[in-house]
Amino acid sequence: MKNNSKILHCKDYNWVGIEKKTYKTEGTGFKGISRFSLLGSGVREEALNFHTRYFEVSPAGYSSLEFHKHPHTVIVIRGSGSIILGDEVHDIGLHDVVYISPDTIHQFHADKGESLGFLCIVDRYRDKPQIPDQHMLDEVMGDRKAQRKARL
Repeated sequence: MKNNSKILHCKDYNWVGIEKKTYKTEGTGFKGISRFSLLGSGVREEALNFHTRYFEVSPAGYSSLEFHKHPHTVIVIRGSGSIILGDEVHDIGLHDVVYISPDTIHQFHADKGESLGFLCIVDRYRDKPQIPDQHMLDEVMGDRKAQRKARL
């Protein structure tokens, strides 16, 4: 049996041999975010039932406001910021762990004057993110802090 185990060495939040990619290339509902696909989509990683990715949000940046049917786990490993989870806004920082349940609107913000970096672990086979419309935001968030903070 062949050993496909590996170590990905990291220096200053860049992994040797892993390409830093732009988060998304279309749309305007995100700002200052990049992604590294660490494990689960590489050669001989088919045995993994999940993808491990690292996202980094630059100061004053944010991810897309979205929801989807699959759950995922996020672990903050750099800086601090906040997250919209449904109708609430939470501060997050180093080593905090976030569970995002299915169909929960969410968005990450690097709004504390520093970069926000986090590992995101998701199922290998998952649905595509959906962007909520204004009607859905009004229904889920009402006139709350979360809706005022949300960026579309």
